[in-house]
Amino acid sequence: MLQTLIIFVAPGGLIPLVWLGLNFYLFIDTFHWYEDDNAYIYTRIMLGIASFFASSTKKPIRIINLITLQAIYKIMGDSAIHIVAHSINIERYHSSQSKEAGGLRNKLSGLGKSPNESYLNPIRTYETLVRGQTPQSLLLHNVTYCKDHYWEWENTTQCPLPQFSGNKPMAWKWVLSPMVLYTCERIVRFWRFRQEVVITKVVTHSSGVLELHMKKHGFKMGAGQYIFLQCPSISQLEWHPFTLTSAPEEDYFSIHIRVVGDWTAALFKAFGAEEKAFKELWTLPRLAVDGPYGSATTDIFHYRVSVCIAAGIGVTPFASILKSIWYKCCNPNTVLALQKVYFYWICRDPSAFEWFADLLFHLETKLAEKRKNYFLSYHIFLTCWDESQATHIALHCDDKMDVITGLRQKTCYGRPNWDNEFKQLAENHPSNSIGVFFCGPKALSKILQKTCNSYSSVDPRGVQFHYNKESF
Repeated sequence: MLQTLIIFVAPGGLIPLVWLGLNFYLFIDTFHWYEDDNAYIYTRIMLGIASFFASSTKKPIRIINLITLQAIYKIMGDSAIHIVAHSINIERYHSSQSKEAGGLRNKLSGLGKSPNESYLNPIRTYETLVRGQTPQSLLLHNVTYCKDHYWEWENTTQCPLPQFSGNKPMAWKWVLSPMVLYTCERIVRFWRFRQEVVITKVVTHSSGVLELHMKKHGFKMGAGQYIFLQCPSISQLEWHPFTLTSAPEEDYFSIHIRVVGDWTAALFKAFGAEEKAFKELWTLPRLAVDGPYGSATTDIFHYRVSVCIAAGIGVTPFASILKSIWYKCCNPNTVLALQKVYFYWICRDPSAFEWFADLLFHLETKLAEKRKNYFLSYHIFLTCWDESQATHIALHCDDKMDVITGLRQKTCYGRPNWDNEFKQLAENHPSNSIGVFFCGPKALSKILQKTCNSYSSVDPRGVQFHYNKESF
């Protein structure tokens, strides 16, 4: 009976290749074990190679699987081989009972009919599938000689009837370790759930975004990380991920929440975001926090030049990063490898992320005061606008401040030409390793990865674009 165990593991980098390699190794190792072990000589004679394909595909399937497309194909392939191999086993067992099968196969298929005999049929019972000769029988029964002199079985001392037994159940070995890990993970999450989370501030933005400031004992975060949030008064079981929008240097951690479903709508109502008067902090519902957890954007400070690209809601991780950049620039004791940041934001409706435009305005003002305008270059691309907006934009195109965002940097309309953008980046930094960090839809991620590869120099001394993604 085919047994499958699936454990959720986040894929990334070389992990899927390592997993596939481990499965392939276990398949080959198990196959050779059945193929070379003397205990299975008679099994091979009667059933052929199909029995060992069936057995070899069981073992890798029980290994911890990554929930990726490669894993799905692997499980489907192993299942197909397993089913086909057992079907061949059934056919070969039935054919071995006929006289045309040959004397030895016919002799082996008849074992087990008498009370004191053990059988070799691997499909007679659900308890054991692959049967081999017992170690005691191998000592008494000379397989090398007796397989060619089967007519002497029971008549000579060196050829007593062979005795067979099935393998002991081993599924528990493959189930136990993942279950122990899963239990430990649930215990850690329960422990974190019991830790007190103090809500210090609640802000409702005009764009329909709820901002929560919280504190938790021992909470340490990195820029661009995320947490899982639970509100027991709404649901005892649901945990939802939210990107942290505060900087590690701040004495609190914060998230921004938009209404995109029943749970977030219930959270808005529970926190009184729809009411004119705010609730007192002590009357707010209890929250539980699990995390923080890492993301690809945490490596942004490892490069001299970094390019941050956000699409839509993918802008939230960069709020934490841009805040952290500001704190590091203001701290004279911080040695910062990062010298230049390019930020691209593609959105359909900037009003939905009004809070982020306010953050950019604040950051732009502070950098100007410190005379570090060169440090951050940002470009906002608006991909959707109506006729009234277009008229308003045309009337104020000569204003110093952008009419949409209120920033000094004017908003671009339409989608960016990535070839032109990366060509300019390569010309500005001809000998640098540039980190490209993206958070947004997978379709755009594929385009950016291809563009990074195209504009990376073949010469290792030239410009190199290193792509990092966090797709949704």
